[in-house]
Amino acid sequence: MIGGNLSNLYFQTLYLSKEKSNCPLIADSLKIEKKIEKYDLVISQRYGKRILINSYGEKDSNDNFLEIVDYDPIKKILLAMGSKEPRIETPLHWLIHHARDEVNAIVQINDIDLANKIKKIPKTQNDYTDGNLDHIKDVMKNLRKSKKVILKNHGLIVVGSSIKEVEELLFEELK
Repeated sequence: MIGGNLSNLYFQTLYLSKEKSNCPLIADSLKIEKKIEKYDLVISQRYGKRILINSYGEKDSNDNFLEIVDYDPIKKILLAMGSKEPRIETPLHWLIHHARDEVNAIVQINDIDLANKIKKIPKTQNDYTDGNLDHIKDVMKNLRKSKKVILKNHGLIVVGSSIKEVEELLFEELK
């Protein structure tokens, strides 16, 4: 192990490598970031047993992605490869990808105003709480009904079998 980070209260990150990812899926994530650059986006894609997810920091950069190798929700330990800090939403994305075989891509928009405008899709019961397992269960329950879920007082999450499908579903809400 290359090192860990204890600054995050929701999970501990252990880095298997600090080298930047060369995952071929980065290009597709960067395209979505450019199309929807006015929002704070969390984009993840399944990459074998790993997930590729963007990190905090500058958009439109290959350096801004991590590969998440594993996550233990009980011990709250995340194994990562990359040079950036994982986003607080990473456990939610990891658990969705690993609970639903048909989900290969997720886009989450963190924007309260957008969440409050959308009325016709399922909404979580409680306000969004980063890293909270009860909230993650609430999101997962709603994803049984729809590929789009409003994160109450927080934003929107869209899942699909491909990044292309997620993009199409997302633009239905952003029209």
